Amino acid sequence: MSDCCIIVGASHAGVFLALQLRKEGWTARIKLIGEESELPYHRPPLSKEHLAGRKDLDAISLRPAKLYADNDIDLLLSTQVSSIDTEKREVQLDSGETLGYQKLALCTGASVREFIPARGLGNVFYIRTAADIARLAPHVRKGRRAIVIGGGYIGLEAAAVLAEQGVNVAVLEMSQRILQRVTSPAMSDYIQALHESHGVRIHTGVEVESIREEGQEKLIGCADGTEFRADFLIVGIGVNANASLALSAGLESEGGIQVNEYCRTSDEHVYAAGDCTIHPSLIYQRQISLESVQNANDQARVAAANICGKEQVYDAVPWFWSDQYSIKLQMVGLSTDYDQVVMRGSAEGGVGASFALFYLKEGVLIAADCVARPKEFMISKKLIKAREKIPAEHLQNEAVEPINFSTA
Repeated sequence: MSDCCIIVGASHAGVFLALQLRKEGWTARIKLIGEESELPYHRPPLSKEHLAGRKDLDAISLRPAKLYADNDIDLLLSTQVSSIDTEKREVQLDSGETLGYQKLALCTGASVREFIPARGLGNVFYIRTAADIARLAPHVRKGRRAIVIGGGYIGLEAAAVLAEQGVNVAVLEMSQRILQRVTSPAMSDYIQALHESHGVRIHTGVEVESIREEGQEKLIGCADGTEFRADFLIVGIGVNANASLALSAGLESEGGIQVNEYCRTSDEHVYAAGDCTIHPSLIYQRQISLESVQNANDQARVAAANICGKEQVYDAVPWFWSDQYSIKLQMVGLSTDYDQVVMRGSAEGGVGASFALFYLKEGVLIAADCVARPKEFMISKKLIKAREKIPAEHLQNEAVEPINFSTA
């Protein structure tokens, strides 16, 4: 057994965990293993600034190469782990090399869900890696036609970038409204109107049954008989946690790698952080999985502390953001099971709108969606963490400053 800490996955969680280990006092070796050949990079800009050509890959690197060397972190790129032996505390690489560990951290992230009707076709793109954008970018040209399958945040962010580049864009969403899984009808309506004001056509309640190629075109057939033609497709129908390594190693991994409040797996020497995990939420009193930079970094911080012998509990309030056109949508908490929505401000005005939607359950604030409302976003983090009951009239009343929501 080696005294090394091995981290599998060199994205947000893995990089942050490696650096945090040094801050927590880990003095033994650290090996950070990544499958991609590029220096680890931020993923959120892929569907925004990177796709738009405003930032190259160097500009979105998580850390400069020198920082890994300065912290004595062995960064193993273009390297894949094929198996884990928890009894011997070893990982085997695809190259056949075996590495021993004292502690192991799995930060394997998630992979895009494949859209089966598009399998094997050309000019069908997903957005998860820098290589995905490198393949897609040459097709983003004025006058071309694109179909985005999936009306979630990734699909809508890509649609916004395409529209700004002069591409003719249509979004096909199977649910009855875009963003149905993650927000309220009021926010869905606002985002749809925002896109339509920029020329994006959004079709909801549409089930794609077939895709076939006719020359250079894609012909998309839907269950209701409608057809769409496009030069290329972007698919954004969600992700699946990368849990196969953990599962084959005998770790609890149903739908994701199961960790406890200390970010430990079912093996005391193995931790996990980021999109690959399912963890208990003390705030929401249930098991949850999160796809966010915030969760990846916060879980990595807790995992690093506990690898170093501490007993820190992960109890962060989840938050997210989405940039579409010139607006930044900031979200905090999870709105599932809300029984009341309160609007502060107005959703009128497109990119000039300024409003917050507060989600309550039995009078307790559980989530908020904010457009051009940074004060409301920041105070909502604290109120959700405190699990306080907040009178709806305080949230709605513009005369009440956000800092006084709970005391007005």
